[in-house]
This record gives sequence, C-alpha cells and structure tokens, in this order.
Amino acid sequence: MENQVLLDIAKKSIEKKFDSNIKINKTKLLVDFPELKENGATFVTLILDGQLRGCIGSLQAYRPLLDDLISNANAAAFEDPRFYELTPLEFKKVKMEISILSTPVEVIYTDIKDLKSKIKPNIHGVILQKDGRRSTFLPQVWEQLPTFEEFFSHLCYKGSFEVNCLEFHPQIFIYEVKKIK
Repeated sequence: MENQVLLDIAKKSIEKKFDSNIKINKTKLLVDFPELKENGATFVTLILDGQLRGCIGSLQAYRPLLDDLISNANAAAFEDPRFYELTPLEFKKVKMEISILSTPVEVIYTDIKDLKSKIKPNIHGVILQKDGRRSTFLPQVWEQLPTFEEFFSHLCYKGSFEVNCLEFHPQIFIYEVKKIK
C-alpha cells in the first residue's frame, strides 16, 4: 500500500471537520487496500512551523488500521489535551507524520547500565510503565533528546514519574515504527 493513501486518509479525517462535503469511503478503501482491515497501531503527529501541534496514538493494535488511523488523526488535531483544537488556517500549514508501530516487546534488564545496552537510539520507541501509569516516546524523539539520560529523564517526567524513575526499575517495552511523512 502506498504511503500517500495513508496520508490522504489521515488528512481527510481532519479536513472533514471543516468541510462537510469531505467523506471517507471506508468500503472502497477496504476493497482497494485489504491490509487496512488488519489490526494496526498508529500515532499521528502534527507539526506546525517546526513545533509539535498534536500527537495521539495507540500503543497496541486492537482495531483495524483504517479505524485506528482515522481516530488518531482526528484526536491529534482536536483532542490532544496539550493544545487547542486545530483551526482551518493551521490545517493548511500543518505537516503530518504517521507512525505505524510494531508490537511492543518487554525489555528484561538487571540495572540501568544493562537497560542502556539494550536500547537502540533512533530505532526504538520506548514505553515506561509503573504503578498503573505509563508514558511513551516514539523513536523520532531521539532527534530532540539524543542521549539515553535526556531521553529517559524526559520520558519519566512525561509520565509524571520522578525524573530518576529508572532507579525504581519500571517495566520497559520497546517498539519500532514505520514512519510516513
């Protein structure tokens, strides 16, 4: 399946909020691209003028890729609690990136040094989980936080954990993504 098809689906799922004439023909898409029926986990990231403008996604594949993509594109534009809803003017200028996630795998580690040896910067997305809370960074976040220490201290902070939360041995899961811009 072409990347442009996925980008068009995500774009239309946002645009239809501004233009009621825009429809997503799910039946035709599922006939033309049967892989959209398979369960998939996506993140949709919106960038405006080089800054994050919304990012929402699924960590586990639990619904068809088509539905996951439509829902997460819409949520990134209109439901990310860090931002106001996207405006029509912003929509014209926003850049979109779709990440399709592999199934997360738990990393078994003994200590921070061992964990560091098992994490591949720029390849692994990371889910940090402890006491019923979790946070994640996509692999793309390594571009802004290139060191293991920066990446994990920000990931701990994002999840409202202590900045040194790795010392408390949280569960760590890794995944990879297929990026579509």
